[in-house]
Parts: sequence; structure tokens; C-alpha cells
Amino acid sequence: MVTETDVLRALAHVIDPELQRSIVDLGMVRDLRVAAGKVTFTLALTILACPLRDQITTAAREAALALDGVQSVEIALGEMTAQDRAKLQGGQAQEGLAEKLNHVKHVIAVMSGKGGVGKSLITGLLAVSLRRSGYQVGVLDADITGPSIPKMFFPSGVRADSSPLAILPAETRTGIRVMSINLLLESEDQAVIWRGPLISGAIRQFWSEVLWGELDYLVVDLPPGTSDASLTVLQSLPMSGVILVTSPQDLSRMVVRKAAHMVAQVDVPLLGLVENMSYFVCPDTGKQHEIFGPSQAQNMADWLGVPLLGRLPLDPQIASLCDRGEIETYAENNFGAVAEQIVALAPGARKPVLPGT
Repeated sequence: MVTETDVLRALAHVIDPELQRSIVDLGMVRDLRVAAGKVTFTLALTILACPLRDQITTAAREAALALDGVQSVEIALGEMTAQDRAKLQGGQAQEGLAEKLNHVKHVIAVMSGKGGVGKSLITGLLAVSLRRSGYQVGVLDADITGPSIPKMFFPSGVRADSSPLAILPAETRTGIRVMSINLLLESEDQAVIWRGPLISGAIRQFWSEVLWGELDYLVVDLPPGTSDASLTVLQSLPMSGVILVTSPQDLSRMVVRKAAHMVAQVDVPLLGLVENMSYFVCPDTGKQHEIFGPSQAQNMADWLGVPLLGRLPLDPQIASLCDRGEIETYAENNFGAVAEQIVALAPGARKPVLPGT
């Protein structure tokens, strides 16, 4: 089904012959709607008497009609205000316009207190499972200094598009929209050496200046710990809830408790707990081995007062697929049930009451 984002991507290739810029970049496309194969929008010309208006209108209509699923296009003509024209002359971006066009139903953050427990893996698996269930899904990589989401989803180098209207997220082979700082860098190896305020500002931009369009779920991959980046996400985005990720080690459980207290203090719902790397299944014997010690996941979930969503094994296959950018091909035998529980919990999640709070 064609979406508003699809139409905007198509219209971004229509160039104003006079200004030599995309009609999307110029902010000429307004009040865009897509319903039952019909596309409607207003084309705001610099002036109604523009001698090139027929040429621009025809090109816009043809670009929209070229999309599969579009049966008709209705374009109303409008005129920019003096303020709009002044912005064009000054080359200023239309800040916040993308946020007005976005319709995101649920925002779910994946969090832990430390690195190395598999937050990015859980984020990726959740996004893949939700997409397979027919939902419109996006992934916001909030780990600005250590982004790993693009590597998991894209086999080769991919860049996000940007314009004065908005940043356009990259789209995976199955239609998951992804935004990460690595999609804006010239090289994936380029280091981002920023202090807290710059990192927080980038995360806010990924929410308000990225054209996510219509999404059922936006899954946010948080960086390790309880620093500025995590606080920015929990306080700046309309959160539906947080999933905590742990592993069997005592250290992991300790830092997860810290993260849980942070979530409770900012009054965000805690949806549940996932234990990663719980065990390894020997391919020769089928026997389970608890490499990192016996699981304490249920005890931890009981302490938090939230459901234990699942215990995931160490799986060499998923590591190989992530390295090749092919996480979407994973059979997810152990994750489908986890995603189903999250879908059930997200609409009515409540803040847990933790011991000692």
C-alpha cells in the first residue's frame, strides 16, 4: 500500500525549473493525503501567476501516478506567503515540518545498563518480527557514538537522504525505515566525538526532523547506561514503554536494576525483560549449556514486577547474518512470541513500582 512517505520520495525528484531545487525541498508540497489509491495535495507556488506552473504540476502528477497503487492524483494550486518566500531566499530549512507530517502510534525503547548484552540485536529482531506481522516499522538508532543498526540491516553502504524539508530514513529490503548517525557519515568508520549536548540534539533531530511517515511502531536502540542520550529519548519522545535487556551474569543484572530505576523515575512504562545469551544448544547433542551461568531472569523480572518476555540462546547464525546485513532473513524461532507479548503490552502498559521507590 502506497504511503505519504512514498509519494514524498517520488515528488522529491520533481525539480522546479526556475529555482533548480526539488519541490519537496522548497516546501511546495502541502496537505498531502493518500487514501484508497487517491493522492491529493496542494502545490504552493512562489506566486500563482508562475509561468511554469503547468509544467511543474504535470511533472508532479506523473511522478505520483508512477507509483504502484496510485490510481488518481488531485493537485490544488496555492501560493506561498511572503514569509515562505523569505525563507527560500535565505536558504532556511522548515524546522519541525517533518514532525507535523509524522504519525507514530507506539515508541518502544530497548535499554540496558551496560554494553554487550545485545540491545541492538533485540531492537533488530523486534523490528523484523513486527514487520513480518504486517506492521509499519521504523528503527531509530540513538547510539550516536557506537551505532550498529545499519550494519545489521544493509549489506552495503547506504546513505539517508536529506533536504530542507526533512531527513529521509533509509529503507530496508522489507520496508523497515532506519535512521542512524552512520547513515549520514561519509564512512561508517568515521568517529563521532561529541559531548552530551550535541548527542542529545542529534537524537531530538532524529525524532522531529526525520520524515518517518505513518508508523505503527518506532523501535529505539538506546546506548549503554543511564546518560544524557537515554534521558533525552525517555523525556523527549512520546514513549509507549521500555524493554530491558539482560544476560545471566551478576554484573549485567546489577546495571539493569539501575536502568529500571531510571525508567521508573522518569515515569515511563516498563514493558518487560528479555534475557539474551541465556544458553547455547550444542548442535551435535541438542543439549543446552548455560555458558554464562544459571539464568536469574525470572527472579529479576519478579523483582521488577514485569513479565519475563523471553530467554534467547546464543546463536552463531544470527551473528553471521548481522555481520552480513541480513538480519531480516533470520527465522526468529525464539523471538516471535516475544514480539507478540510486546504488542499486547504496549497499549495499556503501566509504570512498575520497584522495591525501594
